[in-house]
Amino acid sequence: MPRELQLVDAFVEAADTLVDDFDLLDFLHRMTVRCVELVDVDAAGLMLADHQGGLRVMATSSERVRLIELFEIQNDEGPCLDCYRTAAPVACPDLDDAGPHWARFARLARDAGFRAVHALPMRLRHDIIGVLNLFRVEAGALPEADLRVAQAMADVSMISLLQQRAIRERQVLVEQLQETLDSRIVIEQAKGVLAERLSVEMDEAFERMRDHGRQHNLRLAQVAGEIVAGRLKI
Repeated sequence: MPRELQLVDAFVEAADTLVDDFDLLDFLHRMTVRCVELVDVDAAGLMLADHQGGLRVMATSSERVRLIELFEIQNDEGPCLDCYRTAAPVACPDLDDAGPHWARFARLARDAGFRAVHALPMRLRHDIIGVLNLFRVEAGALPEADLRVAQAMADVSMISLLQQRAIRERQVLVEQLQETLDSRIVIEQAKGVLAERLSVEMDEAFERMRDHGRQHNLRLAQVAGEIVAGRLKI
């Protein structure tokens, strides 16, 4: 499918967030997947700031990216942290040239098969509330057109967050994000439970949870809570 049509689909998905009831976590996951489809990258991750100003992993296109993103947060090192602190895009076209500032992050990313990384800010007016991270298995800078598309996806995700409850004040947004962050914790627990129970990879466990939620009109957080509580067998 031509990229123009894929972009249309992505914006239609964003328009769906104007309804009163939609699954925010599922939408954010779809945005990371859309980035991989639309831009010359191999993986994507999205982080949001919690009520204390710390970054938390909200959605990733793959499990290996989630682990890299968690490393960044836990070790206070990597492009997403720099992007969040400066509110400006950060690019490393070749992780071999990352230097001592990102030494551990660069080594981990290379071990996971990536050679380049870009981080784009998600802004609310003059404040930055999150970061979109893009990973490539080949070294090299992203073309300007791809960067513009990726920033548009970050902006669409930001707009959707605002639209969910017609947010007017930052405090309301912070409360909404905190609720979403708390739900994400339960989802990660459920992924682990399901992966162990079914002897599958974490990515497959997540997809099974999503499929079950869609088939039964349940939110991801609801499905995850039932799995963790032992009341749901998928």
